[in-house]
Amino acid sequence: MREYNFENIEISQQSHDGGIDGYATLKLNPFVNMSVYFQCKRYTGTVPTEKVQAFIGVMETNKRSVEKGLLITTGSFAKAAIDIEKNNIKLELIDGEKLIKMFEEVELGVKPKIVYEPDMTFFEQYREKK
Repeated sequence: MREYNFENIEISQQSHDGGIDGYATLKLNPFVNMSVYFQCKRYTGTVPTEKVQAFIGVMETNKRSVEKGLLITTGSFAKAAIDIEKNNIKLELIDGEKLIKMFEEVELGVKPKIVYEPDMTFFEQYREKK
């Protein structure tokens, strides 16, 4: 999160966190900050839509007011969960694919690698004609 301009990151206790894994402040520019809750789910499959709904409920009833909630998973989200996100301006879903792209963008835990593939159309001119 620090790589993406988050500050004042507080991690909740692992158990009894009330559905919130942490709180942070996103520095948008020198004048504007946004307070954010986040929850992280390590899944290989799809995060149940009920987990997304529960996260929204916790965000809305928590004592600390925030502008945005990030639900981050190594897995994926069901279409119903994505529809919920589209209708809730305070919710941002980050699935495994998006998370990987975010890591790649800031080269966090990864190194870029260039791969060259042969262009077979170029080599056609050098092939023997029968």
